[in-house]
Amino acid sequence: MERQQFIEKCNERLKLIRAECSFSQEKMAGVLGLSKKTIVEIEKGRTTLGWAGSVALCTIFANSEVLSAAFGGNPKDAILALAFNGDEPVRPKTMGGKVWWKNLEEHSGYKLQQNIISKHYRVLDENGGRVCSSFEIEKIKEKWEAIEE
Repeated sequence: MERQQFIEKCNERLKLIRAECSFSQEKMAGVLGLSKKTIVEIEKGRTTLGWAGSVALCTIFANSEVLSAAFGGNPKDAILALAFNGDEPVRPKTMGGKVWWKNLEEHSGYKLQQNIISKHYRVLDENGGRVCSSFEIEKIKEKWEAIEE
């Protein structure tokens, strides 16, 4: 997945998220810091949320079932994979990949996983902390090989 595909998924689900929350277009516009006209245009496919708007949508509505189904869990994982592309500055704690993740390899307590919906990859340390994440398997394999050594 690339940023444009991420944005398109958000655009396509904006109306569903709004319905999930029982928000009017005006209420959704206020929450996202956009005009009602912009919300209408996005829902009609005439304009886009863009990267920042998509990140805002996914951050504010992180517990949305619509977004969970679209991105295979918390959309923050996909955002971080796209934003840092394997070079995350911190190791945020995860739930260990029990639902949306498939273990590809394990070594010394570390896990190489792939999200079954969004298809992005991540490496978790022995405590379930995310070492790195990316949609590019080559970037993840570099980190994985360093762990195996």
